[in-house]
Amino acid sequence: MQFSWPHHFTVVEMAMVAAGIAAASITALEGLAISRSRGAAAYDWRAFWTTIRINLWRAAVEAIPLGVVMGAAIPFGAWMYEQRLWTVPMDTWWGWVLMFFCTEFFYYWMHRAGHRIRWYWASHMVHHSGNQYNLSAAFRQSITGKISGAFVFFAPQCLLGFSPEAVALSYIFNLVYQFWIHTDVIGKLGWIEGVFNTPSAHRVHHGANPEYLDCNYGGTIMLFDRIFGTYVPERDDVKVRVGLVKPLTTYSALAICLFEWGNLLRDLRRARSLREVAGYMFGPPGWAPDGQGLTTEGLRAQLAREAETAAAPAPVVEHPAAANDDAMPAAAAAGGR
Repeated sequence: MQFSWPHHFTVVEMAMVAAGIAAASITALEGLAISRSRGAAAYDWRAFWTTIRINLWRAAVEAIPLGVVMGAAIPFGAWMYEQRLWTVPMDTWWGWVLMFFCTEFFYYWMHRAGHRIRWYWASHMVHHSGNQYNLSAAFRQSITGKISGAFVFFAPQCLLGFSPEAVALSYIFNLVYQFWIHTDVIGKLGWIEGVFNTPSAHRVHHGANPEYLDCNYGGTIMLFDRIFGTYVPERDDVKVRVGLVKPLTTYSALAICLFEWGNLLRDLRRARSLREVAGYMFGPPGWAPDGQGLTTEGLRAQLAREAETAAAPAPVVEHPAAANDDAMPAAAAAGGR
């Protein structure tokens, strides 16, 4: 009796499987190194295995045909290529240079939307759900990316004359580069900070501190963060707190993947107008109808108020009995701990 696999793997699929196994192996080695050098408690192995389970869920979801879910990016990109304004020759060096900067530009805006539009954040937050910054964060990705449809951001590249295959290849390169920057083992790297995306720059991106929210969106370079004013360097006086503003403590892979979608549905159920529906879906994470939600702007305003309060001089209050020597010990005792 001859046994045959029910599915014939393509070269791309086999390459993705091999890359996934290699990434998991390198990540495990990083975990062993951190555990030995900093102590067993310094590396959250439960979180590592949660990331592995998330990727198993991703593999199951990716096996669903695109027609079953909202996999609009590929057909939309193919249609855009048919309508292209011109054709960029990919057998030239300058064609790939243009592709690099074009991919980086659209990646910047896709990534920025992933943080500033809640519909996209519902998927992207999975990548930020870990409470430690290590290589496992690099491949902690959502299982609902096909539903949120963020990949349509790359379709306009096809309108500009880049083939869908070239766009996909360029995007994969962008993501592969980002694997090594998900670590706190590497510190600042001198002059390349602010030019390339580095572990320091990306640590800041993963920070939940109000000072570090919504910045450093670039994939491989910081060019468009510089242009659009979203580049923030890592500060020596503000230690990066990795994770979400409200940290997740669950180790359930499925709960993490569906966490923000559940929050979004609860908010939509209590919406009282189309304006509130649109605000909850397409406003920034934390948006609330009364303007009192925990958005990035709200958190920074709160931080600024706290800083002003801390910097303000304490009011001088003269005790009515200050001139009475007998009252001084009691007044001093009341002000102590």
